[in-house]
Amino acid sequence: MTIREDLERREHKIFSPFAAFSDESRGRDRYEKPCDIRTIYQRDRDRIIHCKSFRRLKHKTQVFLSPYGDHYRTRLTHTLEVAQIARTIARALRLNEDLTEAIALGHDLGHTPFGHAGERALTAVLGRPFRHNEQSVRVVENLEKNGQGLNLSWEVRDGMLNHKTSLMPATLEGRVVRLSDKIAYISHDIDDGIRAELMTEDSIPAECSDVLGHNTRDRIDNLIHDVIENSMDKADVSLSGEYEKALILLRQFMFDNLYTNPKAKKEEVKAARIVQILFEHYMAKTEELPEEFLQRIDKGDMQDTTVCDYIAGMTDNFAVMKFKEIYIPHSWNIL
Repeated sequence: MTIREDLERREHKIFSPFAAFSDESRGRDRYEKPCDIRTIYQRDRDRIIHCKSFRRLKHKTQVFLSPYGDHYRTRLTHTLEVAQIARTIARALRLNEDLTEAIALGHDLGHTPFGHAGERALTAVLGRPFRHNEQSVRVVENLEKNGQGLNLSWEVRDGMLNHKTSLMPATLEGRVVRLSDKIAYISHDIDDGIRAELMTEDSIPAECSDVLGHNTRDRIDNLIHDVIENSMDKADVSLSGEYEKALILLRQFMFDNLYTNPKAKKEEVKAARIVQILFEHYMAKTEELPEEFLQRIDKGDMQDTTVCDYIAGMTDNFAVMKFKEIYIPHSWNIL
C-alpha cells in the first residue's frame, strides 16, 4: 500500500460522510498516474502554489490601489487569509482540508490588475462580461504552463468557479471557501478602511456590531464559530439566519462607505483608463503580444479573448510599466 492509498483509507475513517473523499474525485480532464505520496487534492494545492499566476497575486489590488502602507492587503494576502479561515472551518466539520485549501488558494487567480476596477474596464472594452471567477478557471485550464494548464481535479475547478455569492459549489468544501471569502474580505477590508482613516469602528451600524462583534478579531472568530455550529453534521455549510442577516447588512455598509468611497477610489478612473488603452493598443498591434499569446491566436483563439487574457494576468505594477513603455517618452519616463 502506498502512502497516498493509506491517506485515502484514513479519510474514510476520519471525515464526515458529507466530505469529498480523495479517492472518489471525478478526476482530471487528462489522465495522470496517481502520486504515490500525495492525494489528488494535495497535488492540486501544490500546483496552484507553484504556478506563476499565484505569485503575481502579491502585486494585485485588493481594495486600495498602490497603497503606501506595508500593511494593506493585496490579492495574495487576501487569498492566504481565506485559506486560513476555510481550513479552520473544514477541519472542525471533518471535511477534506486539502480540497478546501486548494480551492481557496486558486479562487482569485483570474483577478485583473487594479482589482474590480480592472474587471469592469475589461467588461467595457470586450462588450461582454468579464468575470474573475470564470477567468480563474481559464487560467488553470488554458493559460498556465504555456497553455498546457494545471490539469486540476473537477472538484477544485468547480469550487473556484462557484465561489461568488450568486453561485453554489457542488462540494461542501467549496461552500466553505465561498463563505470564508466573504468573512475574510469584509472583515479585513474594515481593518484596512480604519487604517486608511476612511471609517472608524464606531461608524459600523450597531445592528451589525452587536451580532458580529466590535473589532476585526471578534467578528472573524464569531462568524467562524457560527458557521461551524450551524453546519455540523449537515449536508450544507451556512450561517445562521441572525448572522447571515448581519453580514449582509455589513456588506452593504461597506459598499456604501468604503468600496465606493471617493477617497479610496479616486485613482480607479485612471486605472480603468490604463486597462482600456492597453486593450486598444494590443488589439491594433497584436504582434507586440508575447509569443505564447500569439501562438494561442494561431491555434484559433479569438483575438480579443487573447488580449484580455494577457492584460488580466498583469500585476498593477506591470500594467503601469507597459503603459509607460508604450506611451510615455523614455526621457520623461525616468524623471
